[in-house]
Formats: sequence, C-alpha cells, structure tokens
Amino acid sequence: MKISFRLSLSIIALLPLALSAQTADRTNPTSRAHSHNDYLQAAPFVLAYQNQFGSVEADVHFKNDTLFVAHDAKDMTAERTFEKLYLQPIVAQVRKNAGSIYKDKSRELTLLVDLKTSFTSTLPALAKALEPYQDMLVPKGSVKVVISGNTPPPAQFDQYPAYIFFDGRPEVAYTAQQANRLGMISQDFHRFSQWNGKGIPVEKDRKAIQEVIAKAHALNKPFRFWASPDNINAWKILMNLGVDYINTDHVAELGTFLNNRRNAEFKSSQFYQPYQPTYKNNDAKGKVKNIILLIGDGMGLAQIHSGQTANKGQLNLGRFLNIGLSKTASSDNYITDSAAGATAFATGNKTRNRAIGVDSNLVPVPSIIRQIKATGRKTALISAGDITDATPAAFYAHQPERSMMDEIALDYLKEPVDVLIGGGYSHFAKTKAADSLKTRGFAVSNNWSDLGTMKAPFVLLDDKHIGSMLSGRGEFLKDAFHKTLQSLQSNPKGFFMMAEGAQIDYGGHANQVPYVVTEMLDFDKLVGEALRFADSNGETLVIVTADHETGGLTLLDGNVAAGYVDGSFSTNDHTGIMVPVFAYGPHSLDFRGVYENTEIYNKIKKVVGK
Repeated sequence: MKISFRLSLSIIALLPLALSAQTADRTNPTSRAHSHNDYLQAAPFVLAYQNQFGSVEADVHFKNDTLFVAHDAKDMTAERTFEKLYLQPIVAQVRKNAGSIYKDKSRELTLLVDLKTSFTSTLPALAKALEPYQDMLVPKGSVKVVISGNTPPPAQFDQYPAYIFFDGRPEVAYTAQQANRLGMISQDFHRFSQWNGKGIPVEKDRKAIQEVIAKAHALNKPFRFWASPDNINAWKILMNLGVDYINTDHVAELGTFLNNRRNAEFKSSQFYQPYQPTYKNNDAKGKVKNIILLIGDGMGLAQIHSGQTANKGQLNLGRFLNIGLSKTASSDNYITDSAAGATAFATGNKTRNRAIGVDSNLVPVPSIIRQIKATGRKTALISAGDITDATPAAFYAHQPERSMMDEIALDYLKEPVDVLIGGGYSHFAKTKAADSLKTRGFAVSNNWSDLGTMKAPFVLLDDKHIGSMLSGRGEFLKDAFHKTLQSLQSNPKGFFMMAEGAQIDYGGHANQVPYVVTEMLDFDKLVGEALRFADSNGETLVIVTADHETGGLTLLDGNVAAGYVDGSFSTNDHTGIMVPVFAYGPHSLDFRGVYENTEIYNKIKKVVGK
C-alpha cells in the first residue's frame, strides 16, 4: 500500500501532542487499536489478540437466557455466543498469563460490548455472566468491560457492578461521579466530517474533530470514532489529530502498521547547517583537476527528502543547481543491483546483475581508475561498508559474481589505488593480498586509530569501525574524506576519489526509516565537505548520485519544524526508478538531463581527457 507524502500547515499545531502520544505508544503501539465489529472477523477475538489490540467490540443480543453475538437478530446461531467467542478465550488467556490478559502485566484490554437488545434485560444477564470472573476485570484485573449501544441513563450507572463501565457520548454532560464510570467516549465520525480518508480533513472539519476529542480528554477519557475512514492515511491523520482508539475492520493491516511504528518513524534531536556554496565556477567549462564521485547506495528521492525533513528542511544536496536523472536498469534486468549499477559508473558498460567490472558477456572491461591513473592523477576509494562489496569493487575488480570477495580482494593487486578505506580486511588477510601490498610499499592496517599517521599509498580496512550510524559509527566518512584530501591534494595533476555511503542501502533492505535517515544525513554531511573543498580551489568537479533506490520508500507523514519523518516501504529490495545526479563545479552542466547510468562514466571520461 503506497501513500504519497503530505504535510499540511493545518495540522502542524497538533503535532507536538501527536508526537508525544506516539512516543508514549512505542512500547505497546497496538494499545491504540480497536477491532470494530470484531465478531465478523474470520477468527473473532483471536486475530485482534494476536495483533495485541487494545480494544475489541462485540454486538450482543439477549434471547432465551443466552447472550448471542451478532449484528442483527437474524444472524444469531447457537455456536456464536458471548460465552464461546469472548468470555472463554479471555479467561483462558488470563489464566495462561497468571492473571493478566497480556504477558505485559501493565496492559489492559477493553472489551466493548454493544448491547443490541434492551439494557434492562441484557445488562443484568451480562453482569451475571461476568460475576465469576470479576477478579480479571478492571478495577481488580486487566480486562475492562465497557457497555455501548443500548446503555442505561447516566443516573443509573451506579446501579451496576464496579466492573461494568460505559461508553460515553461527547454531547452528554456527566457529573463527576458518572464520569468515573466511563471507560471511553465515542461518536459517529460523520457527525463531524465527510472526509474519505484521502489527503486531510478540511480546516472546519479538523477543528470540529479537535473540539470533540478535547471534550473527552477534559474528562481524562480516551476517545474513539466509529464509521471513520479505514485506511493507512486515515489512521495516521486520526492519530495526529489525537484520536486514542483507531477504529478498524482491517485488523491485520492496522496491527502491522502500528507494530511497525518503531521502524517507520524518526525524529531528529540534532540538526546541522548545510554549507553555502559560492557557485563561482559552477557553470564554468574550464579545467577539472580533481573529481569527487559520491555514491549514496540505495538513495532515491524519498531517502533524500526524508533526510531533508529530519534536518528541518535543509540538506547540502539541496544546494546543487545542476541536476540530472540516471536510468538504472542492468543489461539483464529492469531492476539493477549494486554490482551492475556501479559497473556502469566505473566502466561505461551495462552488465548483468551480480557481475563486477565485466560486460554483459562477462568479459573484463577497464575501469575509469586505469584511465585516470594514466593522466597522472592520484586515486582513492572509500566506503562505509566492505570495500570488496559491489560498489567499490566495481572500480578495481573483474569478476562474474559479486560474492567472490576473496577473488575481488586479489584483483585489487592488479588495480590498486593510492588510498583505500573501508571494511573487508578479512578478505585481504585470507588471500595474503595484505602481505603483497606491504611488499610493494603500501601501509596496511585494520585499526582505525592508525588513520592519522598513515601515508599514501595505504590501505585501512577496519571492520569494527563500519557499523551503522545508529550503532555509533561516528564521522567515519568525514574523517576518511579529509585524510584522503590531505594525502592526495598536493599532487600537481590532481586526484579522483569515490566515496560511498553504503548503508543508506542497508537501511532500505531492513525497512527501517531511522536507519535510512541517519545514514542519509551522514552522507549529506560528506557532500557538504566535498562542496567546501570544491570552492577552495575552483578546479574540482563534485558528482553525487546513487546506483539505485532501495526499499520503495514512501513518506506518509512528516514535520519539517520538528525534524519528524514517517515512512513506509513497498519492498525490502531495490526498485527500478530513476535516481538523481547532482553536480557542482566546472563542467557540472554536463550532468543535466536524463540518461543511462553508463553516461556518468562517459561524462567523467570526457572531463578527464580535457
């Protein structure tokens, strides 16, 4: 299910309340879910319970001394009784959990019993059925029975046992004593709005919704609409508006949506000011001495905008003026993998998925690294992942299969660069490639603390230092970038550097918005450093792109002012959409337009030859 990103000024004022509610719900997010007409589900009670819902609803008819569960009297059957469908399974779960409805003993389950027959006969029968189990019922236990439908007048609430609560109405004025017997407050959504769940409610309706929720909250009672729109966008908007119980007939879908809140939402607590470029040589056609190619693996427009939202609407990527679009398909598939995508950048050839540095016939083809070296430029490869993985490997290796990481490490001996920083040391150690490099005069280390003292040519591969940003990687990319500049910028012929933000892709595969956003922001800080360096000399071309998009990320909601993002994924793999190409500095105009990913190689090659 895909819903486009939308943010409205009309709900921004509500978001502090909504965000705090979301934070409170992170431990038990489905406590907000209400299974409307639960008895119509394929597995009454069971499905809602498995999804850890906070509330279920059963319509009850009283006939011949029996409480039947059905919407209409004509639907009553001997097998569908309140005892069998709800009371017995609830009692079984409470016993299983040593007195609590859920294993988490802090949780409650609301059992909303909608009386379809007169309360004068039905409610006493229900109270009698519940009496043997009152220890499991609120106020003693963890199951709250709330009566809706044909309820008694509020003045009669106190005539019923303390384990019976009532579903209130916002238009009723309750005394304090009567309000104590309310389990929730509910009302028909269509009294306030005809909104169909797409976009957001109009301002007039929004205010009416807010006001009725505020009435319930003034009594310290949770609020629920019935007959509200029932789709992913509606759930999100209603949560933002402050609705406590989300009414649904789609139990599994809402359960999945709410249970995934931890992976779907991110709210930034730290913000940075992007670098402001000078644009002095941005559209120039003069000499290009240095080329910096930055690859955000898995970075599509949604990933970029998620980072922009999380950083209060600002990114270094937002400072570029010359932007193009790259078509990413491999030679054998509409959807590329990183191996074929990076091979297109590195060699100018489309190849099969999983192939590294070879054409579609699996014949090795020369990398741009070789051509750049021939001009006297120094070269460097950096990755926040394994350096033998697909993207960096495509710039020096030639193998038919990306999983051949030991062979890829050996290929590095044939096409080494002056600076190599990332992970993957085990492949260099196992194949003795590390020893061979040392005999050639390369400094080789697997300890990040050696970075400051190493002199080019060097290889630093520390697997312990390439975790995610969420796990504390820190400024790996920024530090690696500056060390590379320090090592190469004095070369009179210039240099070529490829640096990869590898783990934007990892977050997409994991379907975790916080992972994606934190990696996106880290990569964007690297972009800012590259822009700053480009302005310092006027002869540096910066190119930023992606090999593909990962995850089919869509943005369901966001708040720029708060740095808050809510996203959803359509896949845990790559997608076939075009990805942006950003360029800055001399010849950046060459990267405008829409073109195949192989053209990035051709455009770099053309600039290198000038």
